[in-house]
Amino acid sequence: MSQEQAMGGEGGAGGEENMAAWLMGIKNLQIQPYHLPPLGPHDVKVRVKTLGICGSDVHHFKTMRCASFIVKKPMVIGHECAGIIEEVGSKVKTLAVGERVALEPGISCRRCHLCKEGRYNLCPEMKFFGSPPTNGALANKVVHPAYLCYKLPDNVSLEEGAMCEPLSVGVHACRRANISTDTNVLIIGSGPIGLVTLLAARAFGAPRVIVVDVDEHRLSFAKRLGADEVVEVSTDMQLVGQELTQIKDTAGCNIHVTFDCVGYNKTISTALNATHPGGRVCLIGLASTEMTVPLMAGAAREIDVMGIFRYRNTWPLCIDLLRTGKIDVKPLITHRFGFTQGEVEQAFETSASGGKAIKVMFNL
Repeated sequence: MSQEQAMGGEGGAGGEENMAAWLMGIKNLQIQPYHLPPLGPHDVKVRVKTLGICGSDVHHFKTMRCASFIVKKPMVIGHECAGIIEEVGSKVKTLAVGERVALEPGISCRRCHLCKEGRYNLCPEMKFFGSPPTNGALANKVVHPAYLCYKLPDNVSLEEGAMCEPLSVGVHACRRANISTDTNVLIIGSGPIGLVTLLAARAFGAPRVIVVDVDEHRLSFAKRLGADEVVEVSTDMQLVGQELTQIKDTAGCNIHVTFDCVGYNKTISTALNATHPGGRVCLIGLASTEMTVPLMAGAAREIDVMGIFRYRNTWPLCIDLLRTGKIDVKPLITHRFGFTQGEVEQAFETSASGGKAIKVMFNL
């Protein structure tokens, strides 16, 4: 299976060498050969055509770790991808050579109690593209289980197919938080995940969405994507009391659900204090591995605090939201690069530097 792919050797028909972007060390990416395993009967071989850089990829690139996931040996990076099927296993009946697909990057065991309950995203044996020790998908070709490859409609591009992965985070969060037509939403953080959460909340019917960030450019982006109001807060977050008053005044309504798409002590504190009694706080961001927060501020007002980890059963809905035009992710793609050594390095530096980059996309 794809999680066992290893460095070296050749892959592809006729001895064509399969190349991938290997993370060798801090800020050290090298395009080198990537040997693919034999195609299993339930697998497909996909020529990767588009791949987006995720925040977790940037953490791995900058520090060789993301939260508790630590890169201990060279690893192919990347997981937000779509491509074209080049070969199918002998028992694959639902997909055919030449079809365009979006790939769900996590392979669960399908045997543990969490998988059997449908909560496969929490599987302790999950093998996830580009999450150590599993190799990722920034490569010419990958082998992946057919059941995790979803056909794209004619009016959904391969770039949009790759965007199903980050969009799935927003969709899963909105499902967990029960967003509906009577749910006013506050989103803390307007990076890529905050923005897809905004798009998902709108698609789920949220009547009012307010976005908070320290970055004026990203807030203007959120406004263009449909945020009702945006609030710029101080970079040191020392004026939380005043900022809370500003957020509540700007909202002009009760906040029923707050999504923390950052994950710092003070952003979670802000979320707990800004949310209306009886509301919900959904933790998406993973900036800190350990936090100290004033939970009594939420407990005394019966605030439900919930976490999300990746997503589950989201690709069909994401594809349908794109197909019907209920969500448009194309404006999020701000930078595009090819698949050469220089462009791979430049793409990751662009994404890591922040600035005006929202979603950096490779076109292989």
